[in-house]
Amino acid sequence: PGGRTGTEAVSVEAELTTVSLPVIEAAPPATAPDIRRSILDLTHEELTAWLSAAGQPAFRAKQIRRWLFRGRIQSFADMRDLPQRLREQLASEFRFSSFERVGHQVALDRTEKLLLRLGDGELVECVLMRDPPDRRTVCISTQVGCAMGCVFCASGLLGVKRNLTVAEIVEQVLVLHRLMSDDEQISNVVVMGIGEPLANFRSLMTALEQLTEDDGFGLGARRITVSTVGLPEKIREFARSGKQYNLAISLHAPNDDLRTQIVPVNRSIGIQDIMEAADEFHFTTGRRVSWEYVLLSGINDQPQHAQQLAELLAGRIAHVNLIPMNGVSELVMTAPQEPQTRRFLDILQQRGIAATVRKRKGADIDAACGQLRLNREQLRNSDVADN
Repeated sequence: PGGRTGTEAVSVEAELTTVSLPVIEAAPPATAPDIRRSILDLTHEELTAWLSAAGQPAFRAKQIRRWLFRGRIQSFADMRDLPQRLREQLASEFRFSSFERVGHQVALDRTEKLLLRLGDGELVECVLMRDPPDRRTVCISTQVGCAMGCVFCASGLLGVKRNLTVAEIVEQVLVLHRLMSDDEQISNVVVMGIGEPLANFRSLMTALEQLTEDDGFGLGARRITVSTVGLPEKIREFARSGKQYNLAISLHAPNDDLRTQIVPVNRSIGIQDIMEAADEFHFTTGRRVSWEYVLLSGINDQPQHAQQLAELLAGRIAHVNLIPMNGVSELVMTAPQEPQTRRFLDILQQRGIAATVRKRKGADIDAACGQLRLNREQLRNSDVADN
């Protein structure tokens, strides 16, 4: 959540120039909803039970899941080592995909952003980011819209519609995997797209299990980062899962008064509760917490803010990702200039706080989180009003 692209932090000088290609349009959704269940909503056990009822051996479940998670296929028909009759049965009873691509933008740095239309017509985004030599990071969403209300973020301007299902979360990774060339592999997943991940906790955790299971996508837990605005009880529950996922907390201000202005949900939380939950996460998992801080010119980027942030994090094993705000045309806020960003960074580092400035990716392809969806929704609403 929060107008970011989910890349690892690097030096501020590394910002790239990008260029967008045309959006690829797809046909409008069918009038009759597809009531078939998504194949990815089935657990391994459920799939095995279905196969048994269909007169198929149990080992077919492993074959099907291997195709779904590891193969770069587009339909059940591509599962070449399955009997033709079984492939037809699968296509008859299950949806291969939960969405269709309605937008695809590509930047000069090869960042790719997809706009996906779900079965009920709602829209969601996901992003593929490439860093040399072979780092491939995908950024995925967990909700349609967001209820956190961060003032700098396009994701929440239209409110929250609903949570994504397990299949809808997992499939974002898979559709981006299928975009990549055969010699590329996804190395990292960041749950930093549209929505507050911990507000959709159960579906999130089930989706992450599928992404890390040996017969799922097979990604190491330490290669997955979940970003939250800071829901203390959910952070504690996340820690108790026993998994080695990474946690990033979107702080954006060093004191409650300012944070409540920037992140309205803070009014019912408070920084102290967030800090205590983060400490428990570190104690329980041994994992360092990352703190995300979107820099807003003239609002939270002054020297006193950097000094307060350093005091807040003093003595903690932490890392600060400074994120110059991605521009959103509907908002008047802007990112600070490079000298102000550098000054903020220097103050943190001089106080012994590990901090870096995140490299922007795909800066001219509606890079802000939720921006591509927002643009499409505004266009759709305009068309409805005209009619």
